[in-house]
Amino acid sequence: MAKSTNNTSTAKGIYPVTGMSCASCANNIESATQALTGVVNASVNFANEKLLVEYNPQLIQPGALKEAIRQIGYDIELDESVDTSQAHQQKLSSLRFKTILSIILSAPVVFIGMFWMNMPYANEIMLILSTPVIFWLGKDFFVNAWKQARHRKANMDTLVALSTGIAYIFSVFNMIFPQVWHEIGLHNHVYFESAAVIISFILLGRYLEEKAKESTSGAIKKLIGLQPDEVTILYEGKASAILLSAVKIDDILLVKPGEKIAVDGVVVDGSSYIDESMLNGEPMPVQKKQADKVFAGTINQNGSLQYKAQKVGKDTLLAQIIQLVESAQGSKAPVQKLVDKIAGIFVPVIILLSIVTLITWSVLGENGFSQGLYAMITVLIIACPCALGLATPTALMVGIGKGAEKGILIKDAESLEVAKSIDTIILDKTGTITEGKPLVTHIEWFNKKEKDEQILYSLEHLSDHPIAKAISNHYSDMLPVAVQNFENYTGRGVKASFEGKNYFAGNRFFLEENGIQLNYSIPAELLKHAPTIIWMAEDTTVKAMISIADTVKTGSVEAIRQLQAKGMEIHMLTGDNADTAKLIAEQVNISHYQADMLPQQKAAFIEVLQKEGRKVAMVGDGINDSTALAQADLSIAMGSGSDIAMDVAQMTIISSDLNKIVAAIELSKQTSNTIRQNLAWAFIYNLIGIPVAAGVLYPFNGFLLNPMLAGAAMALSSVSVVVNSLRLKWKQ
Repeated sequence: MAKSTNNTSTAKGIYPVTGMSCASCANNIESATQALTGVVNASVNFANEKLLVEYNPQLIQPGALKEAIRQIGYDIELDESVDTSQAHQQKLSSLRFKTILSIILSAPVVFIGMFWMNMPYANEIMLILSTPVIFWLGKDFFVNAWKQARHRKANMDTLVALSTGIAYIFSVFNMIFPQVWHEIGLHNHVYFESAAVIISFILLGRYLEEKAKESTSGAIKKLIGLQPDEVTILYEGKASAILLSAVKIDDILLVKPGEKIAVDGVVVDGSSYIDESMLNGEPMPVQKKQADKVFAGTINQNGSLQYKAQKVGKDTLLAQIIQLVESAQGSKAPVQKLVDKIAGIFVPVIILLSIVTLITWSVLGENGFSQGLYAMITVLIIACPCALGLATPTALMVGIGKGAEKGILIKDAESLEVAKSIDTIILDKTGTITEGKPLVTHIEWFNKKEKDEQILYSLEHLSDHPIAKAISNHYSDMLPVAVQNFENYTGRGVKASFEGKNYFAGNRFFLEENGIQLNYSIPAELLKHAPTIIWMAEDTTVKAMISIADTVKTGSVEAIRQLQAKGMEIHMLTGDNADTAKLIAEQVNISHYQADMLPQQKAAFIEVLQKEGRKVAMVGDGINDSTALAQADLSIAMGSGSDIAMDVAQMTIISSDLNKIVAAIELSKQTSNTIRQNLAWAFIYNLIGIPVAAGVLYPFNGFLLNPMLAGAAMALSSVSVVVNSLRLKWKQ
């Protein structure tokens, strides 16, 4: 699905890839794509088999990407209407058929090769049974290996094709010309059973791997499943069913109890409770009435609602979440760069090692060439890079998907890597620790004139700041006047002119920097309830003092306590006054806090902490705190509904619940630990398996690994990595 980025010169696409068999394939596609003129960045996820590419549409089109990828033996699907899940099921069905049939044909070959070698026509029977296994059921290995060879590349299919092909050809030669070996005093071994069983085990491994990988993408499937196929539209008082794709902006839709909201919109009639757990991970339903916003994928519980469509298709919040999760699952953690480099040279190195193994055995072994060939085949089989390629992406897919289900949107894999090392957290006050929905508790006017309240309302209703909204909501039944030259000063206040006079509304510092003296003391009773004080002035004359109160969110105290218990140092930075900051800090047990801070001062404060060697996470609303969010090592935006700040932060907590920060950090640690476990297993497997396959133990105890066992071990290594990643799903 192509999607324009914030930079109008580039576009992004996420395309399903076909033909991959291992991590080397992903690297081949990635390098070929990045080499194209106009491609800014490309990343291939072997686990979910998708290409994430950013490109300049003026220089290259998706069709050219497809052609370049096809030239190296793979393909991508550009048509968004194609159901890739159906293609995946067809692939699974094909693998299941090939696996079952190959095992049926291979079983008698194994028994003959191991127990009944002296029976009449043993070699001929094994030849007849193993040939369809290798060249029909295992045909794809040879076809893909040939495609790679044509472009001077190699992958896992190359290893499988070489090992089974050599074993088969050598066996046929020995069966037809046994005298060649007898004349030099050697036994004419055949390896039909090894070749057939290797194909069977690898097919079985791929089938189990695909089944396991299918589970890692469960989060995306759940999100996509939240979209209804049909909706009920109201036109001229009549209700009729139409396809979701036919819904247009401003259509009036009807949702009945138990049905899903189809698109983002606003309620125009009715009242009900909506289950929004798919957005925020919270089980409690939210009441919706006229003028409230509703979001695609949420579930209507009891009453009927009529709502006007405001965002449809790819513009809905649900579609954006799906896009974000897919992009994040396709991104790569920093550790993956090292893995990619290893995987890129892995197959050629293994081929070289297998040749060295054959030569060494031929020179030093008593029955050298035959045993050397046996060891060579085993080395080619056991050294599969699949486990290495699956180690990181499968863990990331499960971790990022689990986060999405819990209302934690993770923008990329790197943020998960960073989150586990955070030791300092900076919290904004308004909307982060507190509800962010302040209310006007008191207004004291000085020399009030007839239009002063209208002017105050007119100034504040032009601003999106929560405090400005509190004031404009206080005067919601008032009509604005036409102010001119409106200017918004982030974190400080607003300014405009009306009938030749300048009007200001903002904090103490904003008025003072505009030459307005505040010779008024704030009553202690007001400060007692932790208000924010906003001043209004006309030219240089103070007109009003507005007291605004905000309350601490339910759960903020416990979330901060948990973060501190994990060894985090918590700082609260706010643009509010010192008295308010102190009171809120005391309520949530934060000892480090700063008041009266401008956005750039917050960023400077974070920079100081970073110079001290601290890893800093900034948690804010993603708008006023954008400078600080950009400066921090990890940026976390608190958002809800349409205010979600996806493009600003590396993580977004949809529900604005601070407890989700605790969960996000714990999730990052669990995911990183799983990645390390997977990589450790993949590396240890190869470090031990390859020397044993080459015959390093033979001089000591006469042990030489059977190629069939090598095939089973290779299949098990890939499946075990995916299963270990899936364990993340059930962790708390």
